[in-house]
Amino acid sequence: MRKIQVLGIVVFLIGLIAFSLIPFIGYYQLEESTVRANVKDIHEEQLVSVLSPMYGQRYSSNFRFIADFNDHFNSYNDALKENQEWDNVIWDDYGFVLTKAASMGPVTEHPYLFLLLSIALAVAGGLLYILPMHRKEPNGIKHDGIYFSSMKSRGLIGIITGTYLILFYIVLYWFPEYLTNLVLMVDPLSMALSGNPASQWFLYGFIYTLAIVVMGIRMFRKYKGNAYQTIRTASVMFFQLAFAFLIPEILVLFNMPWHDFKNIWPLDYSFFFEYRIDGMVSSGALGMFMLVWGILLIVVGVPLFTYFYGKRWYCSWVCGCGGLAETLGDPYRQLSDKSLKAWKVERYLVHGVLVFAVVMTVMTIANYFTGFGLLGNATNQVHSIYGFMIGSMFAGVIGTGFYPLMGNRVWCRFGCPLAAYLGIVQRFKSRFRITTNGGQCISCGNCSTYCEMGIDVRWYAQRGQNIVRASCVGCGVCSAVCPRGVLKLENGEETGRVNEFPIIIGNNTVTLKN
Repeated sequence: MRKIQVLGIVVFLIGLIAFSLIPFIGYYQLEESTVRANVKDIHEEQLVSVLSPMYGQRYSSNFRFIADFNDHFNSYNDALKENQEWDNVIWDDYGFVLTKAASMGPVTEHPYLFLLLSIALAVAGGLLYILPMHRKEPNGIKHDGIYFSSMKSRGLIGIITGTYLILFYIVLYWFPEYLTNLVLMVDPLSMALSGNPASQWFLYGFIYTLAIVVMGIRMFRKYKGNAYQTIRTASVMFFQLAFAFLIPEILVLFNMPWHDFKNIWPLDYSFFFEYRIDGMVSSGALGMFMLVWGILLIVVGVPLFTYFYGKRWYCSWVCGCGGLAETLGDPYRQLSDKSLKAWKVERYLVHGVLVFAVVMTVMTIANYFTGFGLLGNATNQVHSIYGFMIGSMFAGVIGTGFYPLMGNRVWCRFGCPLAAYLGIVQRFKSRFRITTNGGQCISCGNCSTYCEMGIDVRWYAQRGQNIVRASCVGCGVCSAVCPRGVLKLENGEETGRVNEFPIIIGNNTVTLKN
């Protein structure tokens, strides 16, 4: 079995290397017809003239093509800005669209072949490594040696992995034109699902979904015999594959707005943006259902489900961010900081983002109903700041790229506004808690080691004190790794939920009488 796993690592690395090199394959050639076919009508004549020096030239790499395009495009815009001709400035970014349209070579001609040699090969290698895992081990998890792994304890391999993820996210969000070949190789899949060519977001969604599915299989192997973990993992795999990837693309195929029915404001911070509202309102009955469904989830679904089940119903069973953290990020869960200082930073940051999202949304709704006459362009500026700082930098680059450096729930702990909303309800008005039996605790530390949310679970377990924390996502891994059955996820009556008197003899608190 060890040989199969070594083979899996080799195959995975071959696929990863191929994936990393594909963007540099082929050549690029721009023609006037290409420009006319891929830009907006209002910019067509401008760009046809501006880019005319590039026509017919053959560029041997995307770096040369993009550099020449940026030189012509930016020079034109800069001249207009200097002359205060703001109405003629082209604010749209055509770099990705025209780079993709100008791409030529083997990837364009044989997309499926390169998809097979990169992503498919990486998936096959991952499965070869995962499937033999824990074959002879008994049910239950130990953390023996977990801090000695170079991948799992901020070692060299972990740092390299984190750096790769961070660079990929930066290029994906802000320089997608350098990934055009990768997007081209998934074009046929996008055409089959939505009838439209692929964008960098389709590529990202495809990789994201595959990561959850493949690493979800790892979770099945690692936590075999634990029904809660098996069903929970299957749930996040299903919601990501169906609700976040397939259904939104199929909606586009039927000329409906792209919509993820499981995404909830304020995590879906653009839900009340003008283009989203107009798109739903103009899409008939289904569009109105999207709007009403989204509002009902915010004002009814979140409080109701969180009251009965805590924030685990969403964060650990439905959410795509949580799904990636629980599957792809599981090897790094022990890296979460359990210190009091980290907890204080977490509270300020996550609730600060929630306040930012609420203020932005109030501004957006007010401006929508006043024809954007209330605050003028300020709302758009706030949208841009939030989208860059929170939606891209925090949720993407830091939230995922920092898995091997700070644990798998960096975004969920410090940045997710929906987690903050759910956490407030869970802390003050919910039936959910994790009960502990202090008399059985042997202080092994498995629970705290595996808590991805930075909670020192052992501190509560040693005292027999119920765990009631706004940050707890109810993943249940602390209970799964406990060798003595000390921890139990419960949804009992609210009475006695907050245990003010920690003891070490059982689940029930002590009542002091005069």
